[in-house]
Amino acid sequence: MNRVALEQFLVLSESLHFSRASELCHVSPSTLSRVVQRLESEVGAPLLYRDNRSVMLTPAGREFQRYAREVVERWWQLKERIGESGPLGGELSIYCSVTASYRFLPELLSEFRRRHPGVEINLRTGDAALSLPKLMGGEADLVIAARPEELSADFHFQPISETPLQLIAPLLEGGVLSSLEAGASWYELPLVQAESGLARTYLDAWFVEQGIEPNVYATVAGNEAIVAMVNLGCGVGVVPELVLQNSPVVDRVKVLPIEPRLPAFEIGLCVRGRSLQKPAIKALWSIAESVRR
Repeated sequence: MNRVALEQFLVLSESLHFSRASELCHVSPSTLSRVVQRLESEVGAPLLYRDNRSVMLTPAGREFQRYAREVVERWWQLKERIGESGPLGGELSIYCSVTASYRFLPELLSEFRRRHPGVEINLRTGDAALSLPKLMGGEADLVIAARPEELSADFHFQPISETPLQLIAPLLEGGVLSSLEAGASWYELPLVQAESGLARTYLDAWFVEQGIEPNVYATVAGNEAIVAMVNLGCGVGVVPELVLQNSPVVDRVKVLPIEPRLPAFEIGLCVRGRSLQKPAIKALWSIAESVRR
């Protein structure tokens, strides 16, 4: 069987979305569909349940997925052994938040570029809460993410920092600040919260445990957006201290006490286990092991 076809099937089996998988594989959906049909013909059984809306692996598909992973991993291991003496090449895709890109990547990538100048780095930034979904969907080789409470055995996590969560309020006169100065509790004020992510999970749990119904003003994508809206006087919000420290408006908001305190969380590099067989990913992973902040 063709290795490229196996890799394309693996991307599809992880994203379960023909359009997304075809984009990641740089082929058309019809081409990807023909690849799957050829594999099904060779295997002698359907690998996918598919209709106009969804894609699911059949029992044979799940078995074939394990086989494809093993073959691809062994191929990369062989390629690494054969090419150990030569320079690394290819492409490395990374996804992280804007804050993570200038807080952690300079040290990681400067050393990586020094050692492996032939590797092309493709960096995309966005909402930190999307890091793990991007990795799961095959849209990135590595991501910088907060470690979830439960991490699949298929993922490897390399911690590089830890950050507490901070409750912040605006220093802008009027509105929120006036209410705080008048003695209002922070949870009575308008709340700017994240759409998703670990910080949102912890905050939701805090409200449930305290029996408090939050006064939600806005739900936004990204911690940086929370800081920006709090700075404008829209309400209070909870963000990682790391994001706050690196914000251009850090001097225009203030930190409020919150009891009981919200849990801190680890930030690190995350990768799919089978991807560590690829030389470029393995090389960056090795560099990350020496980084502690």
